[in-house]
Amino acid sequence: MQTLAYGSWPSPVDAALAAAHDGRPDDVGFVGDEAWWTAPRPAEGGRRTLVRRHPDGTEEPVLPPPWNVRSRVIEYGGRPWTALTTPTGGPLVVFVNFADQRLYAYEPGGADPRPLTPVSAVGGGLRWAEPQPRPERGEVWCVLEEFTGEGPGDVRRVLAAVPLDGSAADDRGAVRELTDDRHRFLTGPRVSPDGRRAAWLAWDHPRMPWDGTELIVADIGPEGTFRDARTVAGGPEESVAQADWAPDGTLLYASDRTGWWNLYRDGRPLCTREEEFGGPLWKLGQRWFAPLDNGLIAVLHGRGAAALGILDPETGEVVDAAGPWTEFAATLAAHGERVVSVGAGPRSGYEVVELDARTGRARVIGAPHTDAVDPAHYPEPRSRTFTGPGGRDIHAHVHPPRHPDCAAPDGELPPYVIWAHGGPTSRSPLVLDLEIAYFTSRGIGVAEVDYGGSTGHGREYRNRLREQWGVVDVEDCAAVARALADEGTADPARLAVRGGSAGGWTAAASLTATDVYACGTVIYPILDLTGWGTGETHDFESRYLESLVGPLAEVPDRYAERSPAEHADRITAPFLLLQGLDDVICPPVQCERFLARIAGRGVPHAYIAFEGEGHGFRRAETMVRALEAELSLYAQVFGLDRPDVPTLELTR
Repeated sequence: MQTLAYGSWPSPVDAALAAAHDGRPDDVGFVGDEAWWTAPRPAEGGRRTLVRRHPDGTEEPVLPPPWNVRSRVIEYGGRPWTALTTPTGGPLVVFVNFADQRLYAYEPGGADPRPLTPVSAVGGGLRWAEPQPRPERGEVWCVLEEFTGEGPGDVRRVLAAVPLDGSAADDRGAVRELTDDRHRFLTGPRVSPDGRRAAWLAWDHPRMPWDGTELIVADIGPEGTFRDARTVAGGPEESVAQADWAPDGTLLYASDRTGWWNLYRDGRPLCTREEEFGGPLWKLGQRWFAPLDNGLIAVLHGRGAAALGILDPETGEVVDAAGPWTEFAATLAAHGERVVSVGAGPRSGYEVVELDARTGRARVIGAPHTDAVDPAHYPEPRSRTFTGPGGRDIHAHVHPPRHPDCAAPDGELPPYVIWAHGGPTSRSPLVLDLEIAYFTSRGIGVAEVDYGGSTGHGREYRNRLREQWGVVDVEDCAAVARALADEGTADPARLAVRGGSAGGWTAAASLTATDVYACGTVIYPILDLTGWGTGETHDFESRYLESLVGPLAEVPDRYAERSPAEHADRITAPFLLLQGLDDVICPPVQCERFLARIAGRGVPHAYIAFEGEGHGFRRAETMVRALEAELSLYAQVFGLDRPDVPTLELTR
């Protein structure tokens, strides 16, 4: 056992390894008896491909480069593919290609994909999500996002039918609109087993879908359009996260009317628990439950975590799958008694998991986790609850430094980085993350904080952030940092804060509002609330600040007071700022404005902007440079010996 200072330990978990394992499978589905899903390819320009699992267990990419199966609807996207059976018995895949956002049809092994939808030169063009086959009509039904002008808010969304014969490839007029619903936001329609009704979710500004949505049901006329639409659940203070039809024609949905997303059937609660059976709808088509042919329901549920189980709607009993998984992504598909999702645990990355609803046996069927290094280099996280201001609970995952062959000198305390998750209406999953292992295996601890406003802990916890963004999140992260220092877990002089997107906001706001941290890493952040709230972001989140901060017209001083860009003079700690130049959610202008105000103040900092990257880095080379730069920042500020990474040049 070597005795080396914390932060100076050698590690086999390098930045390239962490980048290669970034991302996860998603968008699972069945094509016949085969399970299919989308998968990340960081080394192929950050694209996502479609993967099929053959009956013999082998995996095969369905689409070669440069095809990129990813939708940009509401910028965060939605389910980007579906499939149906051709007259010859083979699959016909319909997918969204990221580069042009067109729908394409493709028969694996056949000719190149052929376009089904046209290109529009207006604004962000035409975008599609949640395609669902209607072979009896020769169509796919989906969500259409159509830009009507050059501004981010010049957009309309409708439920639409796209012909499979390609007649709409150059003709927008060949796309049928299914409803005259004029809600600002819509999810894809779910059609009842008898084909006579459709159900979808809808909401309008200024609500976000976790604030309140409406569950709408309409009749399907013989001409294939929706009529007599009526709201059957939801409202301004009730979030319905998902809806689907049971085989018997009853309507299932997940609503938080009790303060927790629980399941209902035609308005009747099926399993009332202080647990979540749903979550925040950041992407169209996310699924937390799936009805089975035998009347049971596959569910993802938990409190601050997620388990895969089978719910008996008659008894309310849930039987969970046994296995190492403590988290499941919001993607779920069922075929007969087979259920597929994507799960991970503290010692395993995300993998495709199949549950046999008859036997209760779960097994990995795709993207299996393999240990690229000795697992003794992985962190052993502890889920903890800390006490914040006013005695409120703060949930967190603490990842202490860990190395099989290294220990620190007696009496030395390790540096710690406080991670603030994005969203902010989201949470930190308890899973193996090699970005975290990159730091912990070198002797730097990490604490992921589910600050007030996070999901997974009920609506009351989620609502703590209402009009308190920049206050509660900052206070909760600081409270965890101070507690770790006070109890002797972390070195109080070597604390850092780090976050991306909304977490980048929290990191930057923490550097302006507290003296807890010695440095910070701020990744594609929001820095200027007034600018972001007056046209500098996309439509989906353009009025998010009304609930997070308050209406701008009523509290303009609050926007200025909380914005890091307005208080650059308060920052004294060194920082690293990372930004994608193609980011339309948190655009580079936010960083540029902030940097102009920090210039000449003598604060050591670095700014790295990446061409071709948007909101969330996807390319392996980007992730490598970002991770190594972050480690170099900590090495310089904390006094660590790190010759294994390039020295980050800090300017003043």
